Amino acid sequence: MKYKIQLIAILVISFSSCNKQEEKKVLYLGHTLPQTHPVHKGILEFQKALTKKSGGTLEIRIFPDAQLGSEREVLELLQIGSVAATKVSAATLSNFVPEYHILGIPYLFRSKQHQFDVLEGDIGKSILEKGSKFWLRGLCYYDAGSRSFYTSEKAIRTPEDLEGLKIRVMNNQMAINMVNSMGGSATPISYGELYTAIQQGVVDGAENNPPSFVSSNHYEISKYYTLDQHSSVPDVLVIGTKFWKKLSEEERVWVQEAADESSQAQKVFWNESVEESMNIAKKAGVEVIIPEKSLFAEKSKSVVEEFIKEFPEMATIVTQIKNQ
Repeated sequence: MKYKIQLIAILVISFSSCNKQEEKKVLYLGHTLPQTHPVHKGILEFQKALTKKSGGTLEIRIFPDAQLGSEREVLELLQIGSVAATKVSAATLSNFVPEYHILGIPYLFRSKQHQFDVLEGDIGKSILEKGSKFWLRGLCYYDAGSRSFYTSEKAIRTPEDLEGLKIRVMNNQMAINMVNSMGGSATPISYGELYTAIQQGVVDGAENNPPSFVSSNHYEISKYYTLDQHSSVPDVLVIGTKFWKKLSEEERVWVQEAADESSQAQKVFWNESVEESMNIAKKAGVEVIIPEKSLFAEKSKSVVEEFIKEFPEMATIVTQIKNQ
């Protein structure tokens, strides 16, 4: 903690002084993922593209592995201008910008193609821009895959198999409601404590995408992985408006173009990581189950209905996404 405070203090001073130099502006970018992660590889592409476009006058310095704090903490640093940019889950961002809640709706997207048609189209761009009034301007989306259930002792083949099972979820109300709607018992637990929780039977399983399932080593203690793909919450590359306002119009074009290019490159990294992760899990003896997803989607309809009741102003956007 002391190290983080000292590092952030240095960044605040550097951030202020660097922006006084006309010849170079430094963009400090912090995120929580390891350097082997496909999203980090996408951020490296952002760094490379921006350096090329700006001729080195815009420099990105990356701080991975939660060096600057949790996703929420880094977003708060963006808001006050201590850090320029970050990568966060849309689920975390929804605590700051309500419209991002929409992207966590179960079975909102029919396919990966449908998802990115929406995200890279007018609807997705509109949601990115909504964050500006909260000092958090979205630049682009990164693929974070689809979340599915994995369990230690009992296979999940239908929603009925979830009954009586304690399933770890993020501390996010929509995720909690979704698991409960399917008959499971949603149990928010810190991600860092999850391996031990599964091992000791505190929870019966969890839900996540394949790269996270493997990189966390949860495949070592989970015998079953059910690819129901109940949600596809993207990651978001975000820049603080305090930094954005310091950029010229030309520099803003460079930043946006570099972000868009990195988004396309990151999709390739993600697909490669999913394939590698699934191979590792299968070789370790994990049974991969392909269920009838419509059964799970039917059970989760009440979650969408509750969401519309809570946020009636977003009903039109949900309808537009489903009709696209």
